[in-house]
Amino acid sequence: MVTNALGIYEKALPENITWAQCFKLVRELGFNFFELSIDETDARISRLNWTEAQRNEVRCAMQKFHIRINTLMLSAHRKYPLGSHDPKIRMKSLEIMQKAIDLAVDLGIRNIQIAGYDVYYESKDLMTRAKFIEGLTTCVAMAAKKLVMLSVETMDDSFLNSMKKIVEIKRQIPSPWLQIYPDIGNISAWPENNVAVELEKYISLVAAIHLKDTIMVSDSTPGQFRNVPFGKGDVDFQGCLETLKRLGYAGSYTIEMWSEDEKSAIQNTRNAKRYFDSIFAKIGILQEPLIGEK
Repeated sequence: MVTNALGIYEKALPENITWAQCFKLVRELGFNFFELSIDETDARISRLNWTEAQRNEVRCAMQKFHIRINTLMLSAHRKYPLGSHDPKIRMKSLEIMQKAIDLAVDLGIRNIQIAGYDVYYESKDLMTRAKFIEGLTTCVAMAAKKLVMLSVETMDDSFLNSMKKIVEIKRQIPSPWLQIYPDIGNISAWPENNVAVELEKYISLVAAIHLKDTIMVSDSTPGQFRNVPFGKGDVDFQGCLETLKRLGYAGSYTIEMWSEDEKSAIQNTRNAKRYFDSIFAKIGILQEPLIGEK
């Protein structure tokens, strides 16, 4: 038996609740931790400028309910990409990164997940790749100074849709503070990927893992990378988790899902938790006990 922590992505939960209500709910649903979102919306980007009082509110809620934030999911770089053709946007992307690192330090977050896009809304070319690597090199140096891990997620985009491709870039940035955040769903959706082989080859570089279902890309469909109910897509979760158990993976898992309907968000999240509880039990993975419970 192995033991792993299981967490939930912020966007799975109802949006208009206080931080105390949020962490209380995370605990009641049986999760060990919470994954904070800094996405491309102005509201969430503004979190990077939280006052000390606002940061303290989050810290107090975490402490009260014994729920940590393992990862800051930084998808704001979709709007302000490291590889942008515009130097002003690239400068903004670095500013966002520095603020995210400082926020992570203040909240005790050890890992910042970076979306593996060179650009998202712009056209891709050799320059966007070069500027992404240049910017990421700067970001890693920033993070290293504060002992914060940066982990690049495997994406729904062909730029970095496999662990192998991330390793090709990591070889150019030889730092222990740059690792990989595999999204099992995203890797599984690309037919050229062999998920088991990817995990076997690069397990030593895995900082954390996203659990998400997807529908595979094919000649006739672009696939589906979001809002696929667990068990209704093409991801072989039992096989992937069995592989990770065999490889001795001891890191955390985060269930990534979105609450499109606020009224059903809690029940949908509870159902997802039960889905993975069943798989964990079947293959012999124990969930880390909640702090304060035996």
